[in-house]
Amino acid sequence: MSALSVELLAAATPPPIADAGHTRLALAALAGIAVIVLLITRWKVHAFLALTIGSGVLGAVAGASLADTVTSFTTGLGSTVASVGTLIALGAILGKLLADSGGADQIVDTILARTSEKRLPWAMALIAGLIGLPLFFEVGIVLLIPVVLLVARRSGQSLIRIGIPALAGLSVMHGLVPPHPGPLAAIDAIHADLGTTLALGVLVALPTLAIAGPLFGRVASRWVDVTPPDRMTPARASDELERRPSFAGTVCTMLLPVVLMLSKALVDVIVDDKKSLVYRVFDVIGTPLIALLAAVVVAMFTLGRAAGFSKDRISATVDSSLMPIAGILLIVGAGGGFKQTLIDCGVGKMILDWSDGWHISALLLGWLIAVLIRVATGSATVAIISASGLVAPLAANMSSTHTALLVLAVGAGSLFFSHVNDAGFWLVKEYFGMDIPQTLKTWSAMETVISVVALGFVMLLSLVV
Repeated sequence: MSALSVELLAAATPPPIADAGHTRLALAALAGIAVIVLLITRWKVHAFLALTIGSGVLGAVAGASLADTVTSFTTGLGSTVASVGTLIALGAILGKLLADSGGADQIVDTILARTSEKRLPWAMALIAGLIGLPLFFEVGIVLLIPVVLLVARRSGQSLIRIGIPALAGLSVMHGLVPPHPGPLAAIDAIHADLGTTLALGVLVALPTLAIAGPLFGRVASRWVDVTPPDRMTPARASDELERRPSFAGTVCTMLLPVVLMLSKALVDVIVDDKKSLVYRVFDVIGTPLIALLAAVVVAMFTLGRAAGFSKDRISATVDSSLMPIAGILLIVGAGGGFKQTLIDCGVGKMILDWSDGWHISALLLGWLIAVLIRVATGSATVAIISASGLVAPLAANMSSTHTALLVLAVGAGSLFFSHVNDAGFWLVKEYFGMDIPQTLKTWSAMETVISVVALGFVMLLSLVV
């Protein structure tokens, strides 16, 4: 390597913040997280600002100069947005096309038309799982609420019995399966393989959804009995459309990025010759950026054009999909900045040193840290990003499968016990017409079941892979 290359590499790499004593680093990490928690919960400051300020407090308490702290934060923010931001944007476009074209309604209506009343909770879990792949949690709730309320009313079944499986499907996908922002950010922070994480994430998500959805919904419906509120039933997107996409075309489009990314992971395992044509082709089409971009391009035809959208209408749909994710991108980016500040301060190395004497599984440690941050801040995204930064050094000597399992453990912890400091808590409460105790018995309990059950499956997988 030339001297010029070395100088350029050194200039592009931020200098690590000087290491401090373990006690001081522990206090710095606690101070940074405490500031973030207080700003979000007590003073209702936006998570982007809270993470930015918390990073500054972390660096100051750790004894870093302001310049070094700013460099660490901006480097982490830039690298996170560069690696994750494009994928979030493509996912948002795909989800908006699915919703506005009536494709989501087509999936719902087709599955419900072929389902007996006894199997409705399982059908709702399947619908939520399929729709939840490309959609953000809040969008998925708004999209599925009309269906949940109508199905509960027409079938005469408990709203909780029908609604919990739908909520579980969305939540499980949100916390465990990329391309959702949280898992993507964790994959980037821990340097996990996306294809492996996706494959193991689906493997964990399916039984977790079955337990926390239809099975737990049966129990929760005995605790809480509410009537579907008429005032919370919005119009469906396809009500204003003359036609909508086919069921087969919609499902294939939604599963296309998943199939491409899983195919790459499979080829990586079974093909030894890295220079072969098959390996090189799947190495390209299976990367997250290409897989999601391909799905978006295909969706413009199979969803947009199939619904009768003009070129201008498709362009307007894409434009409208990007505006609502600005806040998510900023939060994810600031989370990456906070993560990088933690690493450069030496907090990650400190946890690595301490964990050697704790005799505790790295998977369990990652889950516990995410749980604490989730319960304190109410944000699953903040929890998964912050916890990933803290436990990232633990993955240094792990295999690719165990690194992926660490991502899933942190993701599971980020879903633990949603309560009054979580926007999702109030969204579910209002849509379902419940009071706070009823929401705690249903939604909060369901989130806890997802978190604990998912961790259990992650720990089991760690014994066999």
